[in-house]
Parts: sequence; structure tokens; C-alpha cells
Amino acid sequence: MPTIIIAPGAFKNSLGAHEAANAIEAGLRDGGIQAEYIHAPIADGGNGTLDAFCAAAPYKRIAHRVSDPLGNDIDAEIGIHGDRAIIEMALASGLELCDQNNLQPMRATTFGTGQLIKAALDADAKKIIIGLGGSATVDGGMGCLQALGVQFFDKDNNPIADGAGGGDLIKVQRVDASQLDPRLQDIELIIACDVDNPVVGEQGSAEIFAPQKGADAAQVQTLAQGLNHFFEILSQNGFNDVRHEAGAGAAGSIAGALMCVCNGTLEGGFELWQQYSGFDNLVQGTDLLITGEGRMDEQTIHGKGPMGAALIAKQHGVPAAALVGGLDADDQLLHEHGIDVVLPLVTKPMPLDEAIQNAESLLRAAACRLAYALQVAWPS
Repeated sequence: MPTIIIAPGAFKNSLGAHEAANAIEAGLRDGGIQAEYIHAPIADGGNGTLDAFCAAAPYKRIAHRVSDPLGNDIDAEIGIHGDRAIIEMALASGLELCDQNNLQPMRATTFGTGQLIKAALDADAKKIIIGLGGSATVDGGMGCLQALGVQFFDKDNNPIADGAGGGDLIKVQRVDASQLDPRLQDIELIIACDVDNPVVGEQGSAEIFAPQKGADAAQVQTLAQGLNHFFEILSQNGFNDVRHEAGAGAAGSIAGALMCVCNGTLEGGFELWQQYSGFDNLVQGTDLLITGEGRMDEQTIHGKGPMGAALIAKQHGVPAAALVGGLDADDQLLHEHGIDVVLPLVTKPMPLDEAIQNAESLLRAAACRLAYALQVAWPS
């Protein structure tokens, strides 16, 4: 009997990684595949990071009252295991928390993420891993820093109110970090990041990601100017200039703020999760790996979890298949990076909202089609 590892990431706006794994197994069984199924939901720092870490170790999940991207009170969980804390930014500052028909990238703030970091410090965490991805924000991490005690002032020396968003970046003229939570000096802050974009430039945070968060062309330009200005002001106030560092532009450039103000260090989100999950050992000796995500494109090969899983499978001679909601990447490129076959979920034209609403049934049906193909190699 073959052994199949089912290792999807989250399908944004529709299915968590655990739900996706369940749907894939159901579809394979529908298609007649008798196998030993191993579920290993993966994370690369984005949506589903907390779930994936909690599946790999006995983290205690603790809910905290924090601000969502637009300042509304919500409950968001962190994971605590010994002196280690896991934070998933998307649970406090994520795009999925927003009305998809009324995204507000100029207002969206990371203040809630800062509140989660503070909660981890209150839990006596000495090592905090914060997964970046799926954010609604392009605020340069200013909201997060405010929650941690940093104050910002405009040209008239008026304080900028807590919960600042991307539209406030250009107003900043002075920084007072004297009240920054001193406990940050005594911990290890690891930024789990799945992209390598800088803060500014053609591949900058605003230019590449702000449109996904609802920004029009004029807002993209305003946000890009604001991010450049904000990090320049930080550098003028004694912090390292990280504007051109790879990965600093992640999640609306909160990565850059955590790097230069909180001494955070960047690590690949998938590689970090792999260290704690034993995924490499799990893959050895199996017959097939199935991964997937909501959309597979050129960004997938730059640190995304599904590609990381496929590369590990390739190292062990295990074939890898991917089931994806949308596909906008060259098949040959994906094949070269370890994915042997890609099957999109959608088989006919349909609105995105409809595809998201029916993601579970579409994924199950795609897995069933894959099962029929597998029958050729594994006849019953």
C-alpha cells in the first residue's frame, strides 16, 4: 500500500491548511486510492502558520483582545510552548479580516500585531517567532511599533494617534522610541517571511503588494512615497536603514520595522517551520507528496511553502503534485523546482467569489481527478 503525504498550505480566503488536507484525502478516496495518508499542513509564515506550528508541537493557544486592521476589537490567538511564542500576523492584521469589497489600504494598521507581540512578552516568551503574510496593511509597521511604545510626531510636533495606517506614513517627522518595551532587548525575535522584496524600488512593498490589498495606482504611489519617507526618518533617528534589504518589504514592510527597531532577524518561513516539524524525515521513504495553495504564480518559487515541500520531496526522489486554485506560472519552471504535476481546481469559467465559496468541493473533485490518474501507476 502506498504512503501519501498531504501537505497543503492555506487556501487564502477559503480553506485553512487542515481543511484543505481533509478535502484532498476525501477526493483521493473518492477516486479509489487505498493508501496510508499522512497529513502535514505546512506554513511559510503566512495564513495557517499558527495551526502548522501547533500541529508540530504542544503549543498552548491563548486568545487576546486586540485591534483588527481597521481598529475594531477582535480576539486573536498566539501559541506558547515553554519560553517560545508563535504569532501569526494575519490573525490580527490580516486581509481576511476585512470586507473584501471595501479594502482600505491607507487606513489598515498593524497595531493589533504589536499587541500580540506584547502579549507574548507578558507570557515571558524569550523567543518570539512572528509569521508574516496575508496582511491587509502597508503601514511600514508603524502601528505595530506604536503598540510596543514608540511614538511618532508630525511637522507641528503633534503625536500621530495610535493605530496609524499607510496614509499616515508621510506625516512622520520625529520618532521617540524611549518608551519602546524594554523586554524586546532581552529576547530573540525571528521574522518568518516568505518573500524577499525590499521596502522600496520596482519590487518594493507598495509596488508589488499594495494592489492586492485594494490600492489603486495613485494610492500605490502615495504608499511607496510614504514608506520611503518613513524609513528615512527612522534612519535619521538612529535606526539602521533597511529600505533595500531583501525581505524588509514583507507584509507592508512591517518586517523592516521589526528589523531596524526591534532587532528582529529574518528567516524563511517554510524553513523555520521545517526545523520544528521534522518534515524532512516524514517525507523520506514515502511514495507521493501532494501540496497546494490558493494561487500558484512566479512568487511561488521564492520561498513559498508548497515549493519548499516539493523541493524536499525531490531531494528524496519522491514525486510531488500540486492542487491549486489559480495557476499563473510556467509549468516547466515549476517542474524544474520539484513539482511534477499541477492541477487547477477550476475546470470552467466562474467568478472568483464562487470559486472561493465552493473551494472545498472543488478541491475534493480535483483530488479525485488526480486519483484517477494515479490509478494508471497504482492499479488496484
